[in-house]
Amino acid sequence: MKVINHNPKDYLAISFIFFISCLLSYGVGFEMPTYSGFPIIFICMMFSFLVHWIAFIPSYFFKTEKFYDISGTLAYLIVIGSATLLTKKLSGEQFFLRSYIISILVIIWALRLGLFLFIRVLKNGEDRRFREPMKSFSKFLLWWSMSALWVFLTTLNAVTLIINNYKITYDYFFFIGISLWISGFIIELISDEQKRRFKKDDKNKELFISSGLWSLSRHPNYFGEIVIWIGVFVISIPALHGMQFLSILSPIFVYFLLTRISGVNLLEERADLKWGNLEGYKRYKKNTSILFPYKS
Repeated sequence: MKVINHNPKDYLAISFIFFISCLLSYGVGFEMPTYSGFPIIFICMMFSFLVHWIAFIPSYFFKTEKFYDISGTLAYLIVIGSATLLTKKLSGEQFFLRSYIISILVIIWALRLGLFLFIRVLKNGEDRRFREPMKSFSKFLLWWSMSALWVFLTTLNAVTLIINNYKITYDYFFFIGISLWISGFIIELISDEQKRRFKKDDKNKELFISSGLWSLSRHPNYFGEIVIWIGVFVISIPALHGMQFLSILSPIFVYFLLTRISGVNLLEERADLKWGNLEGYKRYKKNTSILFPYKS
């Protein structure tokens, strides 16, 4: 197999991704606490990229993608952990409950999803998305850089709230946001587990799932994921001011990533290729929402 090592366009894309991340971290971090002269949010962003770029090295040389999802999980934990520890250090250990709660919620989500994805890759043997990128050093590095951007943008809002260390704990933003987060987490957890059990049954090997939450939405797990990050944003609203409202990019990014870039689009294409000629699938697709759970 011929290995294509370098493509200048890939390096240009990586540079652009990193530049945008730096610009955004300084924009949102304007007038926010700094550590050693750097905004804490910038330091968190750097940790995301460093974790991914370090993990990329053995992954490329051993031609494996099995560290990809677990590296993303590790990056989430380090980003949130860094924001928490540095904020505590600068605030003289006066770290308020709202920031603690957001830290815990993101850690719970990251551990659950990271473990789920890692087990899935081990069980399936490979992640087909990486068959072509792994042939090229620059293309594979671009994928890892995009994952670093994913972690940074997804956590941008949560990290902003943590660093602001907002004193008021209980208000209607808090209770609405927590309710949304819990609802989204439960929906994502249940839908992933329902699909796992469905695929585990050999009788369903060539079938599509249309039971449980999947009878109400063709992608209930992604719906739950979007609701989770909307919940985080709602919790953060009272703590934001000025340029910090740019952190609304977190739920917007998650929505567009899952519905327009990857996730829904890719799975819909695969499903159409596999079951598009089946009358049962045509009825399922016609009568079931693509994302928001409801039955027509």
